[in-house]
Amino acid sequence: MSVKMQVFNSLTRRVEPLEPIAENTIRLYTCGPTVYNFAHIGNFRAYTFEDILRRVIQFNGMKVRQVMNLTDVDDKTIRGANAAGVALTDYTKTYKDAFFADLKTLNIQPAEVYPAATDHIPEMIALVEKLVEKGVAYKSDDGSVYFAVTKFPGYGKLAHIDFDHQRTGARCAADEYDKENVGDFALWKAWEESDGPVGWDSPWGRGRPGWHIECSAMSMKYLGATFDLHTGGIDNLFPHHENEIAQAEAATGKEFVKTWMHCAHLRVNGEKMSKSLGNFFTLRDLLDKGWTGREIRYVLVNAHYRQGLNFAFSALEDARKSLERIDRCVDALVARAKDEPAPEFAQKALDAFTAAVNDDLNIPKAFAALFDLVRETNASGTCSKAVLDVFQKMDTVLGVIFFGKAAKVEVPAEVQALLDARAAARAAKNWAESDRLRDEIAAAGWAVKDSKDGQSVTKK
Repeated sequence: MSVKMQVFNSLTRRVEPLEPIAENTIRLYTCGPTVYNFAHIGNFRAYTFEDILRRVIQFNGMKVRQVMNLTDVDDKTIRGANAAGVALTDYTKTYKDAFFADLKTLNIQPAEVYPAATDHIPEMIALVEKLVEKGVAYKSDDGSVYFAVTKFPGYGKLAHIDFDHQRTGARCAADEYDKENVGDFALWKAWEESDGPVGWDSPWGRGRPGWHIECSAMSMKYLGATFDLHTGGIDNLFPHHENEIAQAEAATGKEFVKTWMHCAHLRVNGEKMSKSLGNFFTLRDLLDKGWTGREIRYVLVNAHYRQGLNFAFSALEDARKSLERIDRCVDALVARAKDEPAPEFAQKALDAFTAAVNDDLNIPKAFAALFDLVRETNASGTCSKAVLDVFQKMDTVLGVIFFGKAAKVEVPAEVQALLDARAAARAAKNWAESDRLRDEIAAAGWAVKDSKDGQSVTKK
């Protein structure tokens, strides 16, 4: 069964085939984290969507060259470093390291390149110089450089902006600003006292790049003036991605990106995530509550990327049960698998799965095909290795199946001792000690689950 991969292009507002411009390789730029704090689950909604996208491209026999930037200089990182009284590089390193650890926990494939903004200041300065030379950028009295949106006729094509009904003409110096304000935006920001020691010399004086210029400069450095695919959260569509297009195309005169894809927001228990509401969670917060990276990944990917995702603890509970069901089926098949002819239901499930993932990444339908395969495998009692092969093909996209690893994990003696002590504390109804031991077990990298049959433990 041959089904061509199709995705929704935010630029054209149509579902279109995703085909590489050259060399059977999709050149992909994904907006990465601003490393001023630990990434939260809303961020990881975007990163898991991009991971699924990457995996589906590979599933279709194409190669991927992915670049994900690390924004390590902007308003937030500078404020954080100065407030902490440490150098910017030292401040952001903590969150860079945490980000890469979180990617592993969620089984997100690594990108080919992770360029940090502070390592690419010369490229950004060169791009700003080109824009000034072309007359689409200008220096202000304070030494900052702004992009003149009215000088670029294509401005607004990604967001489909109607300029007649927008406020225009203001200058937007901040990296993030009112999305209704279509104004000239900063390419280079003159040094201010609040920047402290952060700054670089440039033709316009000491300062630092604006947030938007970072992505244009780094994406073109590693992927070329025109590349296949750019993704991010829907909140980045305007102004960030719109500004990226303006900067790149005004400088090169070429189309910047062929296809744009954006994922919708994540909400928690039906509400916008907010610290004031007590529903703001980092990945580490959820791990500390006993959930595993695999369970969290399951919830994050099991919704269509263009639809809002409501994240709830009940969804994590459902994910745990669903994964246990998959594990029981797959582990039993691993134990009995033989060289037998493939049953008809295996190919039918794979065809349904392929059609789903190639239909603009319809992962809920893909999971439906997976559970059809689980049901038919259990009902038939098949021993065919070919069925196991189908599970493995599906998991190259989903990234949630253990394939017998769950049953083979050995608990270290020191962790087992903590588990035994916790069981004794629970038997004595010493709940404070039970909670303390659970936290100690979590700190050692293991998650405890309680049920009517007692406690069990899984590796995070």
